[in-house]
Amino acid sequence: MTGILRLLFLTYVLIISVVVSPISSFAKDFVVVIDAGHGGHDVGAVGVKACEKNINLGVALKLGKLIEENCSNTKVVYTRKTDRFLTLQERANVANKAHGNLFISIHTNSVDKKNKNRKSINGAATYVLGMHKNDDNLAVAMRENSVMKLEKDYSTTYEGFDPNSSESYIIFEISQNQHVKQSLELASRVQQEFSKVAKRKNNGVRQAGFWVLARTSMPAVLVELDFICNPTVESFLDSESGQEKLAKSLFNAVKSYKASYHSATDDKSKSKNQDKKKSEDKKKSKKDNQNEETVESKVEAKSDSGNEGGKVSQPETLIDDNTEVYKIQFLTSTKKLKDGAPELKGLSPVNYYYEKGIYKYTFGTLTDKKEALSLQNKIRKKFKGAFIVVFKGEKRIR
Repeated sequence: MTGILRLLFLTYVLIISVVVSPISSFAKDFVVVIDAGHGGHDVGAVGVKACEKNINLGVALKLGKLIEENCSNTKVVYTRKTDRFLTLQERANVANKAHGNLFISIHTNSVDKKNKNRKSINGAATYVLGMHKNDDNLAVAMRENSVMKLEKDYSTTYEGFDPNSSESYIIFEISQNQHVKQSLELASRVQQEFSKVAKRKNNGVRQAGFWVLARTSMPAVLVELDFICNPTVESFLDSESGQEKLAKSLFNAVKSYKASYHSATDDKSKSKNQDKKKSEDKKKSKKDNQNEETVESKVEAKSDSGNEGGKVSQPETLIDDNTEVYKIQFLTSTKKLKDGAPELKGLSPVNYYYEKGIYKYTFGTLTDKKEALSLQNKIRKKFKGAFIVVFKGEKRIR
């Protein structure tokens, strides 16, 4: 009897452990990619004693630890955890491979040695991707992008982009709207926390053409913690307490953004289910109408010919929802564009799908990949960044 009771007890414990196991083990993690700027032989900006690469890494590791210890269902991915060099493209690749929900690139600011305010300038700023609104923003982007010149044959890797030429930055006109709404939301939260927790002067949310932001397929920000060229600020940035305050600021921003993200995701999920039902009802109605039209055409044909062998016009063939179709995505926008809008550059008819607050515009619906590649090449004459996306029904699968 004792053995049976023991067996029943163990069985009970096993069942309970499975039933009450955390849902988080089955849930999809919210992924935060933390990028400590510079590293290795790329030291970044320098002060009297400290250098940027070390400050960036210190804040990045402290931020990651706070997230890992205090945020459930959240995964932290680092582009680097040690003093090593990564290219800008490698950093973006890490983020994209991890399917990140957020990308935070951490940097430390400075100004030219000829600047008379070099030792007094201060304040934190957070950047999102976009066209620079003033020369100061462009100068920061140029300084951060110039890291690519440390690579061999960087011109090939970065498709002819010259970080020191203002003309090169025109390419960011195409991609500046991608994830901009969410990026701005996170940037605003970061700036509020920098002021409140780290007591940094608020230099605002800004836009500029950073390569690493342009090549990440998720909401992304680049933070400039403060100016290392200011001796007082340098001491703060290089201290444990200073880095902890900066990391806490970023953590608070991520935490509040994540809460907002999940709330919005739940609302969109409900809306998506409603839209799906409407779409299914619409398809069913359309199919019923086509069947009725086909029956009517057969009756008319029989009547006209006097026999059942009369010619019948077949209804238009629809692409099955299980068939993979290729479309060319060429533009993203935070607002819905009207037919014939100048942003579409004469492409018509166009379609769009809505994802994470962004309207994503496509052209063409093809079942042959070779034809899709040919169409892509034509579209790229108008939109350099156009690429192929694959759908099944109304859902993008890759």
